[in-house]
Amino acid sequence: MLETGRKYKIGYTDGVYDLFHIGHLNMIQSAKKKCEYLIVGVHGDDVVEEYKHHRPIINEVDRKRIIESVKGVDRVVINQFRDKLKLWEMYHFDVIFIGDDWKGTDRWNHFESVLAELNVDVVYVPYTRGISTTEIRKKIMEE
Repeated sequence: MLETGRKYKIGYTDGVYDLFHIGHLNMIQSAKKKCEYLIVGVHGDDVVEEYKHHRPIINEVDRKRIIESVKGVDRVVINQFRDKLKLWEMYHFDVIFIGDDWKGTDRWNHFESVLAELNVDVVYVPYTRGISTTEIRKKIMEE
């Protein structure tokens, strides 16, 4: 779905947020500008291990505490799954924010159509180029 100029009531975004960096901050700040109340989901350690095949360096409880300290975040939850429909059933957001690097993927094309039936907009936020947790991990391993 295309981004609109409106201000949403309840926004939602999620991620691993391991080795918190400027890209994470940019996503959260961009999301908060577009909604009154922002819920941020932190992917649980087991969920991350399941789809990334490694555990985060920072555990889920500490990652949650880090996100709770970010200005503009109204609620932080630890997610034990990645299904956005199930997350909507729990939190009833009217917009979900995701990095634009996911735009056009099969996964997000599917979620767009499912969420559209619930009148939930998908807003793609510009991905911060040149920084990622994967790149930080690689640099650490090289040293």
